[in-house]
Amino acid sequence: MGLARTRHVPVRVSLILFGCTLFGGALAGARAWGVETADRIYYGGTILTVNDRSPTAAALAIASGKILAVGGKAEVFRHKSSSTEMVDLAGHALVPGFIDPHSHFLNALQVVGWANVSAPPVGQVTSIYDVVAELKRVQERDNPAPGDWIIGYGYDASTLKERRDITRDDLDPAFPDHPVMLIHVSNHGCVLNSAGFKKVGVDAGTKTPAGGVIMRKPGSEEPAGLLMENAFLPIFAALPKPSTEALLAAMKPAQEQYARAGYTTIQEGATQFGDLNLLRQAAEQKLFYLDLVAIPFFTDAARIVGQPGNDFGVYHNRLKLGAVKCIADGSPQGKTAYWSQPLATAGPVGQRPWRGEPNMTQAAIDEMYALCYRHDVRVFTHANGDAAIDMALAAHRKAAGDGKSDRRPVMIHSQFARPDQLEQFVRLGVQPSFFTNHAFFWGDVHVQNLGRDRAYFLSPMRTAERLGLRGTNHTDYTVTPLDPLFTMWTAVNRVSRSGEVIGIQERITTAEALRALTIHAAYQYGEEQSKGSLEVGKLADLVILSDNPLAVEPMHLRSVRVLTTVKEGAVVFTAP
Repeated sequence: MGLARTRHVPVRVSLILFGCTLFGGALAGARAWGVETADRIYYGGTILTVNDRSPTAAALAIASGKILAVGGKAEVFRHKSSSTEMVDLAGHALVPGFIDPHSHFLNALQVVGWANVSAPPVGQVTSIYDVVAELKRVQERDNPAPGDWIIGYGYDASTLKERRDITRDDLDPAFPDHPVMLIHVSNHGCVLNSAGFKKVGVDAGTKTPAGGVIMRKPGSEEPAGLLMENAFLPIFAALPKPSTEALLAAMKPAQEQYARAGYTTIQEGATQFGDLNLLRQAAEQKLFYLDLVAIPFFTDAARIVGQPGNDFGVYHNRLKLGAVKCIADGSPQGKTAYWSQPLATAGPVGQRPWRGEPNMTQAAIDEMYALCYRHDVRVFTHANGDAAIDMALAAHRKAAGDGKSDRRPVMIHSQFARPDQLEQFVRLGVQPSFFTNHAFFWGDVHVQNLGRDRAYFLSPMRTAERLGLRGTNHTDYTVTPLDPLFTMWTAVNRVSRSGEVIGIQERITTAEALRALTIHAAYQYGEEQSKGSLEVGKLADLVILSDNPLAVEPMHLRSVRVLTTVKEGAVVFTAP
């Protein structure tokens, strides 16, 4: 059933309600009594305000890009005039626009040209043969010149039937003349073929950098294929990019991926200096129709923080600098997170005992926090393992003291935060941004690597809620799909690929899962006064859903669809 959209001319049945003129000419009722006229009124469905004082409403009016009225029909319809567009929700649900706590917008500019080597349900790959076939398909589609890269994304050895990492020997026969890069599903590593290693200058004489991993061929120093963390990140940053013109042309299609999912505020979660200049060009050309929060990478902080023209926390043509991004460790599914206790299995290249390594030294993290706090700039720290979280907390305390502040530093992922660390979050004012999609995609892997006790405390949203933390929940796109309803589903159900519940005690309610993507996410960005709930005076950032998520059986949440996305009153997506 679609949405019923009608324009209504007020019926003159009530002089008091709709007004009139003493001179016989009809005026719209709202204007006649000095009441502001609505541009659009929504009614006829469930309106979830995410406002604890008044959690539901019968109607909502918007004007000039903001919420004009929300409440009962009689109250809201006072703002109706002959020019007001009336939208009958036809039983569907209206909620605040989703706010993206953490993703990588710039990946959306390029991923459409890469090979999708993801496992179901994101892709169709289940074997090494499938990976090679998908790469060949993209090669045939694009016909790259010899020496040009062929890139795949979503590579995950744990989902392949061979249950091993792909090597250069698997790729070389099919791609002798093209460098190939399979980007690890964590975005923290890759597999290269021989032409790829030659292209980036990595060979048997290349030393493994601190905080990096290079898988070697047995009995030699020759790279086998897999690179992780600090052995990979500089290579990825140096990859050739499409032209500026092509990237600028892709800005609107990239935003469409988010708008289709109901996001109205989005994030670029690790912005290199050159990429920041690209985003600024896009902003100057007014190419953004969603709000984009850029988080500059720590490697460029000295060139940005405290420098003229770099105002953090202020939107310019829908682009703002939100914080500086630190990376304390790697990925748990790639076994490169940093834990205080060893894994039950070997490390990514067979290390035992293995508890991962930090990506930055404590001194480097301390320096970054100190620089940012001197200039009143926030820090978002990627920290999955509890040892990495300890490092970030120590840096915060050193820079800001042991008391609670309103700096709102964010611990991105917080996957394996210990209970005592969550209590420190409360005491220090640190906000966790969780990643419950891991429960589905890698919950089984975490149980194998960590054991059930540790794995079941993955992204502990229930404990965080009980402590009063305003936790958010993200996709880390392109690591997992842009699908906030699926993200809510994983937070509420915590079911793995195999059907195991990854920590039933950490399940949250659907209402709490919705808050994590709306009002709590607005708080994370310091925008709770203008976004995150449906209240008078806030921006008219709205999403119409096919069903009321609070009334759907928890296991059916992932089937709820986004029908319409509205950004400041403008419809930016309508489902076909």
